[in-house]
Amino acid sequence: MSLGRIAGIKVGLNWSVLVVVALIAWSLASGFFPSEVTGRAAEWYWVAGVTAAVLFIASLLAHELAHSLVAQRLGVRVDGITLWLFGGVSRLSGDAHSARAEALITAVGPITSLVLGGLFFLIGLGLSAGHAPGLGAATVNWLGAINIILAVFNLVPAFPLDGGRILRAVVWERTGDRVGATRVAARVGMVFAFLLIAAGVINFLVSGNIVGGVWLVFLGWFLLSAARAEESGLLLRQALGGVTVADVMTPDPIQAPDYITVAELLDRFVFAYRHTTFPIHDLEGRLTGLVTLPAVKKVAGQARASTRVRDIACPLEEVPTATPEDSLASLLGRLTGCSEGRALVLRDAKLVGVVSPTDVSRAVQRSSVRGTRPSAV
Repeated sequence: MSLGRIAGIKVGLNWSVLVVVALIAWSLASGFFPSEVTGRAAEWYWVAGVTAAVLFIASLLAHELAHSLVAQRLGVRVDGITLWLFGGVSRLSGDAHSARAEALITAVGPITSLVLGGLFFLIGLGLSAGHAPGLGAATVNWLGAINIILAVFNLVPAFPLDGGRILRAVVWERTGDRVGATRVAARVGMVFAFLLIAAGVINFLVSGNIVGGVWLVFLGWFLLSAARAEESGLLLRQALGGVTVADVMTPDPIQAPDYITVAELLDRFVFAYRHTTFPIHDLEGRLTGLVTLPAVKKVAGQARASTRVRDIACPLEEVPTATPEDSLASLLGRLTGCSEGRALVLRDAKLVGVVSPTDVSRAVQRSSVRGTRPSAV
């Protein structure tokens, strides 16, 4: 779910965040707040619980915004921020240009959480000055504690946590080898993930804490998967080192008008050519997006004669774009969303090519066979 833009950065919300908000609110309202502040009506505990949960999500957003804003300032493109079950993710489409830049982009997140934690504790002191802490003070004190815990946990030197990224930056700075530094940080991240999984199993078997044990195992599994994915991505970036978008793109793709019906698109384009994806343009020839075969299939047969292509297409602002000179590796992380893994290649705002998953796969296969950069397609 889109939350709009903040400082020009797209912010999205995964449905799992709603589950997190509900669980935090329930946990606080039914257990923590009644034990901290007695004698209040149940509805007031729920108000405090929901407020704390929402402000916690806002704190996560502030943490990710700090990453993204500094990345933009240092010349790294930011595709957006997504909040989900395990916190937030800043989607950076490029890499930092130096180890120091990477360290700065990474460190600002935990610093933001620490500052927020301190501010919440100060507010709590002000609210409870001269009398017993009430629900307001308990709420901001919990927010202070959780933000500091978030910062400390993120600083664990295990990839892909912020601490792991700082570790990578340190190793990169000392060795000059970004690839080797990434491998070191990913391996440390895997070790930490296995320790979390082991702790979860022990917690479950020894203390009988089912919820805590399962959560640790789940968190460890997520970190293990992320660390392995980063290592796999590293190998992929190595295989595509030096390969540009121009090397693999399909040049001069066939374009379809966005004002024709889906039935016309099928007759004139889908059945007439071997392609399953077509860039589209308006009456004035301006590029407006991309229509894919999966989107066409979603239109019922009886509606194809009355549905316009532009009504089912992926709009241009949601389609990944690149220039022919961009590295293919920098594009890979952006091949998501409604474009079905495709990207449009533009030069001076004019369409010159399309990159598809098949193009990327072919490039990787050629690179692995030849041991060199693939030739142009």
